[in-house]
Amino acid sequence: MTAYEPGRGAASSQRVLLIEDEAETTAHVSESLREAGWIVDAAVDGEDGLERASRGEHDVIIVDRMLPRRDGLSLVGELRARRVQTPVLFLTAMGSIADRVAGLEGGGDDYLVKPFSSAELAARVGALARRPAAPAYERTSLQVDDLEVDRLSRTVTRAGRRIEVLPLEYKLLEFLMLNAGRVVTRAMLLEKVWGFHFDPRTNIVETHISRLRAKIDQDGAPPLIVTVRGAGYVVGAV
Repeated sequence: MTAYEPGRGAASSQRVLLIEDEAETTAHVSESLREAGWIVDAAVDGEDGLERASRGEHDVIIVDRMLPRRDGLSLVGELRARRVQTPVLFLTAMGSIADRVAGLEGGGDDYLVKPFSSAELAARVGALARRPAAPAYERTSLQVDDLEVDRLSRTVTRAGRRIEVLPLEYKLLEFLMLNAGRVVTRAMLLEKVWGFHFDPRTNIVETHISRLRAKIDQDGAPPLIVTVRGAGYVVGAV
């Protein structure tokens, strides 16, 4: 493990775990984040990275997609399966739209393609670290009619029936429930759920809405996610 003492910018307790097998990239990223005030720990393969990331000692995790022993996408998927919710930034040369979508659907919170700007990297890591954990006054349970989302256990139930959802489906439903009664646009979903600040020109939103509906509206239950033509989607009455 490589550690650096914090400088200015980040709080002294802020730590980032970098999982990267290229020595040159590791040195560059570590130096950039050290200058921004971070303590940086490094792992050089997916298995070691998974073990360290599972400890919950870091504020942000940076993961390459292409790693020895376990690839980055599998690593993050396993972290989410273990209910490790530390924000993850994929830092990789795999930069196609399909790659970005796969990374974000697979549990990543942000995606940055190599080559990258050191300033942008530090800004993105800082933004992820500033995402607040649920404060004491924030609702830990969201409910619309008989549909309920438990934000502590990240479980979904309807009329007492447990509904199994994937990480991106949960994130999508949670955002809709947080905005219950208000129309949420496609652009808002792309930005808040997938982290896209552009339109990838895919039907990713429509596909995930369809999958959620299929899981939530079983056994003849009345539909709860409503399409507002030309505007977006809404959970509950507008």
